Amino acid sequence: MVDPFRRPGRIIVTCSKRLSPYLEAEITELGYQPVRVFQTGVELHGSMDDCMVLNLNLRCASQVLYSLGELKARDPEGLYQGLIRFPWEQVISHEDYFSVTSNVSTPSVNNALFVNVRVKDAIADRIRTKTGKRPDSGADLKGAVIHVYWKDRDAEVFIDTSGETLAKHGYRKIPGKAPMLESLAAATIMASQWDPTTPFINPMCGSGTLAIEAALLATNRKPGLYRSHFAFMHVKGYQPDRFRQLMASLQQNIREQPHIKIVATDNSLDAIRIAKANAESAGVAHCIHFEKCDFEKTPIPPGRKGVIFFNPEYGERLGEVRALEQTYKRIGDFMKQKGEGYIGCVFTGNPDLAKKIGLRPARRIEFYSAKIDCRLLRYELYAGSREV
Repeated sequence: MVDPFRRPGRIIVTCSKRLSPYLEAEITELGYQPVRVFQTGVELHGSMDDCMVLNLNLRCASQVLYSLGELKARDPEGLYQGLIRFPWEQVISHEDYFSVTSNVSTPSVNNALFVNVRVKDAIADRIRTKTGKRPDSGADLKGAVIHVYWKDRDAEVFIDTSGETLAKHGYRKIPGKAPMLESLAAATIMASQWDPTTPFINPMCGSGTLAIEAALLATNRKPGLYRSHFAFMHVKGYQPDRFRQLMASLQQNIREQPHIKIVATDNSLDAIRIAKANAESAGVAHCIHFEKCDFEKTPIPPGRKGVIFFNPEYGERLGEVRALEQTYKRIGDFMKQKGEGYIGCVFTGNPDLAKKIGLRPARRIEFYSAKIDCRLLRYELYAGSREV
């Protein structure tokens, strides 16, 4: 087998549902040409060296998968027989550790965990036959990771070059209450069409994820800066010097913006403390003005108009929803009265509460937060913005 770090092959970059348009834009900006874009990912062509670049740079991705090949399998035993013929000893060292993940939809299987066990057996048996030693394996994603996608009788085997998900960017040491996933936050900011030379205002900031992701985008700080371990480090052919070179490039490409205006407010002192700690961890606390106050007292910088971005609670029970109706109305009033010339954005998973804002959105952009069907409502806040 040719060194996968040099051999071009099929790469699938996965993401949360509805993030693929923003992931595609990121991949294109890095200079790659997507072959296919689908609901939960983007396909392109490249080597595992390219996978390293993708892992370090992408904000909206979940996993970067490098294809090792396809095979036919009727049942788990057929999958085992197909996989044991693969030269795993050229991919994983007998001294290393590996784990298996899978996405299985085939009539012969009603327990995906059993598939993982048979895949582990095939890999370990092959390596033991060729080297005399069996590598350790388990569920922890601390070594090489093999991913199997199996639908009906068609299976494809990948090296999961990421390991732990890329959707968490690594700087958030204190999550706070119901935090937005970092990859989702980055995508919603992209969808807002915010110009980083203009202010980004984040009332009700919670643990600070939106404000921090805005600062990361504005200063070109990539997620790879906050992570020191990836699964590709445990694949034969990996060169630590190349990784250090890529990390140095990330550092060199940071663009400090001394005039950036990002404001994050919350009426909870604990939330402000958590948000500040997370911003310090990300190295962007100097980019963000934090203030404890009710959102209606959030300072709006004069000058070039930017984005006002709310991510209010959605309410899970009837009493909570009724209590939030007034909050959503106040959000609409605040944007009308203080946001003239800005773009207003409200991310919510409750369409009934969204109606209480009292403004007509120019766009409704679909997202998911976990399994909740959400919308990013984008408002153009002219003087005397029309009510719904």
